Amino acid sequence: MVDTILDVQEKDIYQNLIFILKFAHMLSLKGIHHIAIIASDYEKSKRFYTEILGFKIDSEINREERESFKLDLSLNGEYVIELFSFPEPPKRPSRPESTGLRHLAFKVDNIEEAIEELIKHDVHPEPVRIDQFTGKKFTFFSDPDDLPLELYEV
Repeated sequence: MVDTILDVQEKDIYQNLIFILKFAHMLSLKGIHHIAIIASDYEKSKRFYTEILGFKIDSEINREERESFKLDLSLNGEYVIELFSFPEPPKRPSRPESTGLRHLAFKVDNIEEAIEELIKHDVHPEPVRIDQFTGKKFTFFSDPDDLPLELYEV
């Protein structure tokens, strides 16, 4: 039963990927520009993404008319994340898995070293697993709002 569900899920993922690739070709997409994240506690998330994960602040804007901050973050010189604050944003469920964005995955050279660094900051990833298709190591952890994040050893 579980294998059948996984086969159906893998087939759906494959079909969605084919659709996206065809669509991307039609639009001449060049890549992903950024990922937008809304934080329930802006300062806590700002510290998490900069001090723990190592993102660099490119700009920070206080949008007073919206009672909101917008923080532009880069990683290795590439603009990646827009971190927003809004007054009392509703919670978005991460678990059980549901429709929509599933997680963000970050490449690392050495997963064990990355995990050690996370643990120093009281961030505790799940046990390391092996990708059955690539043989690569990966693990999951969460940001301050329980957004699932992944480390993937390249």
